[in-house]
Amino acid sequence: MSNTITDALNWRYATKKFDPSKAVSDADLKLIVESVRLAPTSFGLQPFRLVQVTDPAQREKLVAVSWGQTQVKDASTLLVFATLNNVDSAYVDKFIDLTVKTRGVSAEKLEGYGNMMKGFLQGMSAEKIKMWASKQAYIASGFLMETAALLNVDTCPMEGFDEKKYNEILGLDELGLSAALVMPVGYRATDDHHATAAKVRIAAEEMLVKI
Repeated sequence: MSNTITDALNWRYATKKFDPSKAVSDADLKLIVESVRLAPTSFGLQPFRLVQVTDPAQREKLVAVSWGQTQVKDASTLLVFATLNNVDSAYVDKFIDLTVKTRGVSAEKLEGYGNMMKGFLQGMSAEKIKMWASKQAYIASGFLMETAALLNVDTCPMEGFDEKKYNEILGLDELGLSAALVMPVGYRATDDHHATAAKVRIAAEEMLVKI
C-alpha cells in the first residue's frame, strides 16, 4: 500500500492542460467527492461546500476571471470549494442536532461542547471566520487530490481567480457561499509537457525537522 500511495503522489501534478474528450466516471467522481465529505475539519463543522459547475456556458465565462486558465472549461469536471458565509450559533446548533442523531447521545451531554464552539466563533471577526473556513477547505482539498491520484484522475488546485466574479457568475452569494479554491478534475492531455517534468521537492531530511 505504501508503494501505491507514493507512486500516486509522484504521478500527480497540477495539470495545466486537460483532455476535454475524456470524462471522469460517475463512480470515480463519487469517490472523489466522498473523500471531501469524510475529510477532517475543525470541530467537524465542515464550514464549506463543494460546488460542481455543470453548465458549459458558465465554465466558459470563468476562464476570463481565472487569469485565462483553460483548465476550468476543459477538465471533465469543475469543482469549487466555497466557504459558508454564515457559520454562527444556529449552524453549531444544527451540527449538535446531527451529532445527537448520528451518535445517539443526548443534547444535554453536548451542551458544553456546543457552547465552546459558539464561543470560539463569536471570538472572531467575519473575516477571520472566513479565513478559518478556507483553511478547512484546503485540508479537504488535499484528501480530494490524493484520492483522485489513487484513481489515476488528474487535478489542478487553483488560487488564481477573481473571487467576486466567481461568486457573481455562479450565483454563490444567493447560496450563502463564497469561492475559496477552484479544482478542475479530469485527465491530462497527451501534449501537456508538465506531466513529464521532474517533480521539484526538497529532500525528505530537510522537510522533517526534529526538535
